[in-house]
Amino acid sequence: MNLNDYQEKALLTASGRAKHNEFFHLVLGLVGESGEIAEKVKKLVRDHDSNLDKVDVDDLKKELGDVLWYVAVLADFFDLKLEDIAQANVDKLASRQKRGKLSGSGDNR
Repeated sequence: MNLNDYQEKALLTASGRAKHNEFFHLVLGLVGESGEIAEKVKKLVRDHDSNLDKVDVDDLKKELGDVLWYVAVLADFFDLKLEDIAQANVDKLASRQKRGKLSGSGDNR
């Protein structure tokens, strides 16, 4: 499945743009799902001394899927396609690498 196919399928389970405050719902959902991943990492640090062998990969896969769903639907809210976003990101990173700007800070490196 390519990214745009995934996005189309994800949208079948979305509320739709007409719902009041849908943009905010999507952003907060994305933050919440990302927070669930952070919580799992926190427990890995706390309970397992950061031992990566203790990562529940199947659980992580589910949480990453939830993050991807929110990214896909949020992108569609602004008529953006996931494949276009992915390509733009790869292009940006390649440009930074070519210019020796992968590390550092700032959005426009």
